[in-house]
Amino acid sequence: MSFERPVGPILNGLPSQVPDTDPDETQEWLESLDAAIEAGGRGRARYLMLRMLERARDSQVGLPSLTTTDYINTIPPEREPWFPGDEDMERRYRAWIRWNAAVMVHRAQHPEISVGGHISTYASISTLWEVGFNHFWRGRDHEGGGDQIFFQGHASPGIYARAFLEGRLSEKDLDGFRQEKSRGLDEDVQPLPSYPHPRSMPEFWQFPTVSMGLGPMNAIYQAAFNKYLHNRGLKDTSQQHVWAFLGDGEMDEPESRGLLQVAANDELDNLTFVVNCNLQRLDGPVRGNGKIVQELESFFRGAGWNVIKVLWGRGWDELIAKDTSGALVNLMNSTPDGDFQTFRANDGAFIRDHFFGRDPRTKEMVKDWSDEDVWWKLKRGGHDYRKVYAAYAAALRHTGQPTVILAHTIKGYSLGTHFAGRNATHQMKKMTLDDLKGFRDSLRIPISDEQLEADPYKPPYYHPGQDDEAIRYMQERRKELGGYLPKREPAKAGELKLPDAKVYDVAKKGSGKQNVATTMALVRIFKEWMRDKEFGKHLVPIIPDEARTFGMDSFFPTAKIYNVHGQNYTSVDADLMLAYKESTSGQIWHVGINEGGSVAAFTAAGTSYDTHSVPMVPFYIFYSMFGFQRTGDGIWAAADQLVRGFMIGATAGRTTLTGEGLQHADGHSPLLASTNPACVSYDPAYAYEMAHILPDALERMYGENAEDVFYYLTVYNEPMRQPAQPEDVDTEGIVKGMHRIKAAESGDEGRRVQLLASGVGVPWALEAEELLREDWGVHADVWSVTSWSELRREAMACDEDAFLHPDQERRVPYVTRRLSEGSGPIVATSDYMRAVQDQIAPWVPEDYHALGADGFGFADTRAAARRFFHIDGPSMAVKALQMLADRGELDPQVPREAAERYRLLDVNAGTSGNVGGDA
Repeated sequence: MSFERPVGPILNGLPSQVPDTDPDETQEWLESLDAAIEAGGRGRARYLMLRMLERARDSQVGLPSLTTTDYINTIPPEREPWFPGDEDMERRYRAWIRWNAAVMVHRAQHPEISVGGHISTYASISTLWEVGFNHFWRGRDHEGGGDQIFFQGHASPGIYARAFLEGRLSEKDLDGFRQEKSRGLDEDVQPLPSYPHPRSMPEFWQFPTVSMGLGPMNAIYQAAFNKYLHNRGLKDTSQQHVWAFLGDGEMDEPESRGLLQVAANDELDNLTFVVNCNLQRLDGPVRGNGKIVQELESFFRGAGWNVIKVLWGRGWDELIAKDTSGALVNLMNSTPDGDFQTFRANDGAFIRDHFFGRDPRTKEMVKDWSDEDVWWKLKRGGHDYRKVYAAYAAALRHTGQPTVILAHTIKGYSLGTHFAGRNATHQMKKMTLDDLKGFRDSLRIPISDEQLEADPYKPPYYHPGQDDEAIRYMQERRKELGGYLPKREPAKAGELKLPDAKVYDVAKKGSGKQNVATTMALVRIFKEWMRDKEFGKHLVPIIPDEARTFGMDSFFPTAKIYNVHGQNYTSVDADLMLAYKESTSGQIWHVGINEGGSVAAFTAAGTSYDTHSVPMVPFYIFYSMFGFQRTGDGIWAAADQLVRGFMIGATAGRTTLTGEGLQHADGHSPLLASTNPACVSYDPAYAYEMAHILPDALERMYGENAEDVFYYLTVYNEPMRQPAQPEDVDTEGIVKGMHRIKAAESGDEGRRVQLLASGVGVPWALEAEELLREDWGVHADVWSVTSWSELRREAMACDEDAFLHPDQERRVPYVTRRLSEGSGPIVATSDYMRAVQDQIAPWVPEDYHALGADGFGFADTRAAARRFFHIDGPSMAVKALQMLADRGELDPQVPREAAERYRLLDVNAGTSGNVGGDA
């Protein structure tokens, strides 16, 4: 299957002038390759070629890597497959979708609304999507399970417009675009969010993609997760394909390119990126002086991807075929993107003079063409149905590598000269009356001038009715491919049998005389989960290269580390009990030093209940400092995708990770977690608290009335004695956010305080209680606050009820009710900044002061760091004494004496916490 390649420079260092000294021998080699493909298939041929390259390297032949090719289509016309559809029929309703998409945005710009929108992005991507909708993308009812499509977010109007023709959305719905609350008051309206937001349309959108850069990353890990499910035998995903539609400007995001090697290393041939190369970002050209397509081709090839370029439409074929001198290809290679953008913003005469006119040989090629021919026949490849179809078909045939399709398009295509290719086109949201008329005429929409002139802000939508032959054709295509897309169906999730209550006994009994960090206590519970024959296989441990730090290396020999290639080497620790073992069916998803990829993996696994109807429970454990702070946008996207699962912020707190310094010192993650509405955050102090938090979390996320939330638990590396669960344990309090672990002894009511702490700070509060009682005769209630943010949320809900329903009896916030059981001023501490504890301040019924580790962390002993921040036990005691003195309930000299006795200003006097020991 040989074909002639156009003459031109190969832009990888291999000159095209190298002569063929023996054409007959060359032909024999080519025929041998053709025979190998025919006899053994593409996989066998690929293996042979790789071995040949290996031998060439061994022999020092010095072949350069093929990073870029000429600026022409990868697939020549003679290798294009037959197009199986009715192109005229599909063009007809594609025009209706284009019209309705633009009109929807235009109507949303009515002066009474003015909510914005984007017209031009869908105009550039329409053909790329419609070829997929009509011929490739399998819906969820397909026997193979259906494909997963990451739609380019700014082009969402096109998806809504198609759903309107399909009968999934009404005109009222389209008029609810970007008016999610105001139009949502109408029961007959499905208000439409601006971009793909599953949380806003939980039965429609699957993947949130408009936070640019996250779509590529999440698509890679979605494809990887599909292989993970398949290789572990949990679901046959062999027929499912992941498609991600991206902008060429978006590819400048570090996340867009930073994980390409993951897809290549795992040979994710179930993944296709389609980059909509309209050469424009939001304000102007992506590479005005360069060529973004060539840059991306080089980058993807270097990362190990299969690259297909779709640059020129069929009208260019005859010109390229006549280009025996290579002049036209050379012109394509050397023209910068800024010029290509300018060409399409002008007319055919301009293109003739300023493109073809650069070389007399190319000018001669079009001398008999009219200016109209130059303009209309020479389309970009991304707008040519046959070229796009050929690329998609080739991508699905390709094995052993992920594929990227680089499609040359025009932003604002078909919208008229005011839009197409203009720098400002991304911000343009409405059309003039003349624009509307011209757009209507170019699309042949049967709407009269009178209808447009009646109200230029409300041009009518167009729908010919469900009996129209083109609509029937469109519906039949989707039915044959497995139903509508996009579509979410969480209700189809299979039932997940949750662990029996006895698995938590290991945490409830305490650690006896042994010091155990809460990280280890949590891992012990997790081990019990893993042992559960039904529930255990649904767990997905996600670890970014810190398993040994978190005591999870014991999972290596049994659960094994997932690797699509298995383990083809002998591990250096193979003779040890905790040897490093990889397997194609391994359970641990070990993503490496890669927090961004870890969140993407967490998202893919935590939404499997919808994407695959197979509920999975991701357990992502990481250095707490590198969670919300580093990957907050990815976590927010996970929340928007309605993720469920556990994020574990290990080595938490600003002072527990001695010696590491400020970069590793987390003093704020619970505060960042509280900003995410879907995140339920806990900071437990003891193992038995986790024994109640965890089953409640599983019930909320995977029980009969599952909620779209995920959990963030902070755990510590500081060993401490884990107490056994008290007989009168306050289970409700633990789950709601606070419970009393020590009641004040009877004494003078005027000398009472309450001490609040969370996580590793609870022992400091107990230390303060002892100092106050023994040294100063002050008695204290000690509370373990398991969740500052959940207390705050419940209190805010009470306030909201009182505000909106003043006629109803007021609910008293839980934190207020519980603290009202004690008396005296209240001091709170934790290993975090004050703002974490200050979350509950408005609802505290007494004088309240929070101590906090504000500022930068540093390397030192735990005790010295706590004394420096004044969050330790003696600091709590002195602050409590000061508050009593300020109330006139204690001699003012007492807090001064206490400060001197405890050497409050001396960091070397600190003693709170465990000095060392294994975590």
